[in-house]
Amino acid sequence: MENNTSLQQQLLEAGVHFGHLRKKWNPKMLPYIFAEKKGIHIIDLNKTVEGLQEAASALKAIARSGKKIMFVATKKQAKEIVQESAKRVNMPFVTERWLGGMLTNFNTVRKSVKKMQSIEKLLGDGSAENLTKKERLTLTRDKEKMEKVLGGIAQISRVPAALFLVDIGHEHIALSEAKRLNIGTFGMVDTNCDPNKVDFAIPANDDATKSIAIIVNYITAAIAEGLQERQADKEDDDHSDVEESAEAKAARFEQRLDGGDDRNKRSRGGAAAPGKRRVPGPGAGGRKPAGK
Repeated sequence: MENNTSLQQQLLEAGVHFGHLRKKWNPKMLPYIFAEKKGIHIIDLNKTVEGLQEAASALKAIARSGKKIMFVATKKQAKEIVQESAKRVNMPFVTERWLGGMLTNFNTVRKSVKKMQSIEKLLGDGSAENLTKKERLTLTRDKEKMEKVLGGIAQISRVPAALFLVDIGHEHIALSEAKRLNIGTFGMVDTNCDPNKVDFAIPANDDATKSIAIIVNYITAAIAEGLQERQADKEDDDHSDVEESAEAKAARFEQRLDGGDDRNKRSRGGAAAPGKRRVPGPGAGGRKPAGK
């Protein structure tokens, strides 16, 4: 309980509880609103803590299973925070512009990523030296433009398992694509949005930099924990595999020894002594000597 209280205190200090003006509210946010002050809705921080912990727990489990979580935040005040956090846990991110079809038309987007990577290679390995200065400049500009939009998703080869969104109203295209593909959705939801549009809603101020930072950092810490546990599980599995192979090796060695003993016993029991040939006698099918 103390932990929750200190978290609540931190959220309060970061201004997470400040919602939008009453005239801009979405009635579906009513269960998450604590009060109204000077025409502004105040978010219930108990609900924020609850939503934040549920979301963090689910995201931790996704990270532990080895799946990818895509961070989406194209709002000016969220870009830098989200980009740094996503990079910290090696997760894909979109902080510039959401390209229509980034999820629903993922194969086409992958082609653009491959094109960007081939330009990078061309400029990096010296092949571009044969090109004119103007051509090199054009390629560099193209690469920079593509990197700005696609750089955050360059390392993923398949659609992510979940999306974490800052301001679900602002990122409505990303949200609708995720819904169409049954991808799990997690989001910061302010008083002007519908919390039912995401699987895990975190009622919070999605405009203030401090508020965005505290929520995103909490989520990132949970993902990092999940990744650490995954690594620990892997190491345990590798250790048990090594132990198992050592046991198997010992068992094979014992088997070989047992097999060798059996062969030795058989050779001592039935075979004739070497160098002595048995000659069949007269009563055993041999011919009688002539004249007898």
